[in-house]
Amino acid sequence: MRIGMVGLGKMGANMARRLMKAGHECVVTDLSPDAVTAMERDGATGAESLQALVGALSAPRVVWVMVPAGAPTEQTVASLGALLSPGDIVIDGGNSWFKDDVRRGTALGARGIHFIDAGTSGGVWGADRGYCLMVGGAVDAVAHIEPILEALAPGESGIAPSRGRASKASTAHRGYLHCGPIGAGHFVKMIHNGIEYGMMQAFAEGFDIMRHAGDATLSAEHRYALDLADIAELWRRGSVVSSWLLDLSAIALAEDPDLAEYTGFVQDSGEGRWTILAAIEEAVPAEVLSASLYARFRSRQDHTFAEKMLSAMRKQFGGHVEPRKA
Repeated sequence: MRIGMVGLGKMGANMARRLMKAGHECVVTDLSPDAVTAMERDGATGAESLQALVGALSAPRVVWVMVPAGAPTEQTVASLGALLSPGDIVIDGGNSWFKDDVRRGTALGARGIHFIDAGTSGGVWGADRGYCLMVGGAVDAVAHIEPILEALAPGESGIAPSRGRASKASTAHRGYLHCGPIGAGHFVKMIHNGIEYGMMQAFAEGFDIMRHAGDATLSAEHRYALDLADIAELWRRGSVVSSWLLDLSAIALAEDPDLAEYTGFVQDSGEGRWTILAAIEEAVPAEVLSASLYARFRSRQDHTFAEKMLSAMRKQFGGHVEPRKA
């Protein structure tokens, strides 16, 4: 399949490479000409503008938008709406708010253009590991892009389906899922990221407690000089808390046991906030997720080792770099 990729940042470029490796053709564009040139060297067809990208695709055109959420996505989707034709498909793979998806999908639908929201998890490791894809949109439109989803997804990755699922028809065990109509994909990804906040906070606080186990304020017989890098490595094997986040924590601690390169200033992508808003609208208690979001707010005022752990994990899985001090 020939697909357009708009946005060649940390994820967009790697996604295009993964698609081409699977035999798909990619027409790419970005605000940075150098990023386009780099992808041309890897076999993509470069386009200097959205108009040129659309012109290089055949109907029904499929364009994947991988730009920052908010104004950049808003402007890109609106511009594509003016350039595409009925039957074409726009996919938003960024971290957009699901209510914006519904609004954008309605606007494009009035022109006969399909809109698909694809919550994408995998970060900077996705080129090799694949991307977990949570998809929303019309059944026919999603079916049309299934070869793209299958190429980007990790597949079974050696993980057998959960016991009791043998008779269920689903693509979930292959790493992608049509979750429902427009907005459903990004809604599921929003909750995924909200949960991620809580899991990261739990790891960060636990390691911080272990780091302070040798403090002089404790009685001598209760002090422990613990090797956090070794403990993280230990827990990766057979522990009930083993996970990819723990794997990334182990890497960060092995590289820098004191996490000296981090200040502990932790950003939030917005999806944690949206998760709490959804919980409020649904009157669902979310104490842990709320607390983990507020911890990130506090991290911008004073920093602990826990915040350094959070920053380290964000860099490991998503390539997120702390803002430099003024």
